[in-house]
Amino acid sequence: MARVVISGSVAFDFLMRFPGDFHDYLPRNHDEPFALSFLVDGMVRRRGGTAPNIAYTLALLGERPQVLAAVGEDFGDYRAWLEEHGVDTSAIRVIPGEHTAAFFGVTDLRQSQLGMFYPGAMTHARDLSLFDLPQRPDVVVVSPEDPETMRKRVREAKAMGVAFCYDPGQQVVRLSGEDLREGIDGARAVCFNEFEYGIVAQKTGWDLDTMRGRAQLVVLTKGELGSDIYTDGQVYRIPVAPLRHMADPTGAGDAYRGGFIKGLLMGFDPGVAGRMGAVAAAFCVEARGPQSHAFTWEEFAARYEAAFGSPLPTPA
Repeated sequence: MARVVISGSVAFDFLMRFPGDFHDYLPRNHDEPFALSFLVDGMVRRRGGTAPNIAYTLALLGERPQVLAAVGEDFGDYRAWLEEHGVDTSAIRVIPGEHTAAFFGVTDLRQSQLGMFYPGAMTHARDLSLFDLPQRPDVVVVSPEDPETMRKRVREAKAMGVAFCYDPGQQVVRLSGEDLREGIDGARAVCFNEFEYGIVAQKTGWDLDTMRGRAQLVVLTKGELGSDIYTDGQVYRIPVAPLRHMADPTGAGDAYRGGFIKGLLMGFDPGVAGRMGAVAAAFCVEARGPQSHAFTWEEFAARYEAAFGSPLPTPA
């Protein structure tokens, strides 16, 4: 089993549903100040954050990933949940007097989502280090959190000579072009959605061809259109796995990353790894919350074969 360390946010998600379409109310002239208020249908609190979301799916797939993060005093029950489901929380530090980070998200009938993120204890993660872990990791996943911490993790992984996956996600807005170029350069894999890619390209001055020459793999997720995985000389077009129903899109991208990383760990080519990501994402959106889905390896493999018409190959 590979030693996978995932650095990123740990948060509670406060999720709400709006019974309408945000696009009907967003102002057409974005140059003028505006104020909007949406009456939502109920609210639930879920366990979330990019690092444990990715780790949770990896654990379902048989890994025991370790999360490196900082949390608040309200983390006790969440820690017990993660440990119960196969995630190593020994590198998660509790910060006295702080709250665990929180995400507030509202989703409309078109599955568009508006969200806000409160960092809380997360900013203290910059005081943690990969070098302080008792064992050298085999793979490091740098997922969205405090920008200074993300910068530090990339540099630590490079200094240690450890393969790393760079997933700047929502933090592309806060990261500088220099930060993003440093994270892409030398990465085993880089992950963006289409919107994030546009911001990254603008900030770095790098187009897709440049990025695929700097990182081994560039993963571009496109929602219901699937995903594209670029190498230096090939493109893998990955369709979505058919859904049984839609419950909640929150965490689908993190589940995709968990399935994709598991495929790489098993030695599969990017096409198989991407399809594993698609299956993991399908399980996730059929449940409410980013850590509410569940499956056995046999159920995952059966759904992979049903979705794509061929069985999972034998690991390399």
